[in-house]
Amino acid sequence: MTRIHLGISTCPNDTFAFHGLMTRSVDWRGLQFDVELIDIQQLNDRLFAGEFDVAKTSFHAALMLSQDMVVLPSGSALGFGVGPLLLSAQAGTSPSNASQVTLCPGKHTTASLLFSLFYPKTTQVKHVVFSEIMPDLKARRADFGVCIHEGRFTWQNEGLGLVEDLGTRWERATSCPLPLGGIMARRKLGSEVLGKVQAVIHDSLTLALKNPDIALPTMREYAQEFDDTVLMKHVELYVNDWTVNLGSVGSNALKELGRRAQGVGLVPEGVEPLEVLG
Repeated sequence: MTRIHLGISTCPNDTFAFHGLMTRSVDWRGLQFDVELIDIQQLNDRLFAGEFDVAKTSFHAALMLSQDMVVLPSGSALGFGVGPLLLSAQAGTSPSNASQVTLCPGKHTTASLLFSLFYPKTTQVKHVVFSEIMPDLKARRADFGVCIHEGRFTWQNEGLGLVEDLGTRWERATSCPLPLGGIMARRKLGSEVLGKVQAVIHDSLTLALKNPDIALPTMREYAQEFDDTVLMKHVELYVNDWTVNLGSVGSNALKELGRRAQGVGLVPEGVEPLEVLG
């Protein structure tokens, strides 16, 4: 039996999509999954360290792992209107000088990549766990923060200002959906095992989409925000047809992200483009 060390994030779109797998409500197809749920930047860091066979990762990090890993067609967060928000501690201000501090949710997150693309060298950047960003802004421990996950729906309750929706800016610049993160798998697993892993993830996602309420207990267990309405809004926003299968539109969005990141030095020259498992 092949053991698969699987890492996913605690955000509701992942716990929704992987509920069936985690509870073994779908056929594991002869595989044995050992699942860990951790913060997205921890997933990125541990993938770089070679610790997972399969894991959710930011597409920024994925670009740097393309030689050893392949993108699975199912499980990605990609779409229109899904981008991170650039928030301010004081309404009406924008990043403009090196004395200011912007909080980002991890060096290799796509959110940080977007801030670097659109606000290069405007402020100091400090990386913290995503759940610390809004509390630190509210306490005026930083000037700006790039907000992801449930905070996208709750930031107005915290008295913060909106500088810009970075996803909307990406859409205007590229006409592509924004690729946030996806499921990466090590090429060394081989085509047969990779195909089985992809099939199990697809089955798990399909199960949740047919009956969304069955995934709520798993989503509640790991969410920062426990209100069911907020959890399902998160799923409605981040789980879509491209989550089921990236397809040609998703593949083209990944190519555009790689091209732009390489163009401003966020990904080294010579890095292979991301490949989606065929």
